[in-house]
Amino acid sequence: MARGPKKHLKRMFAPSHWMLDKLKGRWAPKPSAGPHKMRECLPLIVMLRERLKYALTYREVKMIVMQRLIKVDGKVRTDMFYPAGFMDVVQIEQTKENFRLLYDTKSR
Repeated sequence: MARGPKKHLKRMFAPSHWMLDKLKGRWAPKPSAGPHKMRECLPLIVMLRERLKYALTYREVKMIVMQRLIKVDGKVRTDMFYPAGFMDVVQIEQTKENFRLLYDTKSR
């Protein structure tokens, strides 16, 4: 008997545009409910850990986000599973860097 929404996501069933390693672990971060669908978004934890390489572990990403250093579209986000989507601007305060999420030619 189900008791609420599923909170887990296996790595093999994560969207392919996240480009996660198949052998790195069993679980992938499941994005929170938000303005973008799961198949069209990129959680902040995947962006900071896998793409931008600002952190190596879950714990490091959590510390970065809880220090209120990350803004998505000008608003501070403290949920590391927040779904950033197409054309969202992600700002990192200390490094003064801005990133816009866009698709490449392979829709990744």
